Amino acid sequence: MSDNHGAAGAAANEFVVARTFGAPRELAFRVWAEAKHLERWWGPKGLAVSAAQLDFRPGGRFNYVMRTPDGHENGGLFRFLDIAEPERIVFVNSFSDAEGAVVRPPFEEDWPLEILHSVTFAEAGARTTIRLKSSPLNATPEEERVFRSGFASMEEGYGGTFDQLEAYLAEALPLPPATGVLPAIGTLNF
Repeated sequence: MSDNHGAAGAAANEFVVARTFGAPRELAFRVWAEAKHLERWWGPKGLAVSAAQLDFRPGGRFNYVMRTPDGHENGGLFRFLDIAEPERIVFVNSFSDAEGAVVRPPFEEDWPLEILHSVTFAEAGARTTIRLKSSPLNATPEEERVFRSGFASMEEGYGGTFDQLEAYLAEALPLPPATGVLPAIGTLNF
């Protein structure tokens, strides 16, 4: 269930989206940490994601491919900077070519090459609020301007991604009992 979802940054170049999920923090964190889970929910709605590589550790990488229904492919790359399980993941996200080199995205020539993401996981009982903060890294003033102009599109895109995450987490958890208490563990195949 979505409690908070929208773009609002403390800094002019910061995009923030947050949502509260009906899942315990350890499970919510874990689906960000394993390729078989990321492939099920990461990315814009309607795109299939396949993992080429995931090395989930500071200094590690996640190389992936997003495929449209008509077969067009775009590569993506996470470079993990900091991981504090199950509280936080910090990574740089970029578009990439087939070899994993950073490239410009297909939709905007002046989109920043690198976006710094900080994802936090705050637990409240059997629920977890995931907050993603994004800002351009090593960007020119024009790239920063283009990033800011993309907030509405990013809100829609991350909203769809979080919708997919919400549905995926719901698969992991049985329906709440009549008391309304959520179970403490998931049933995803780990």
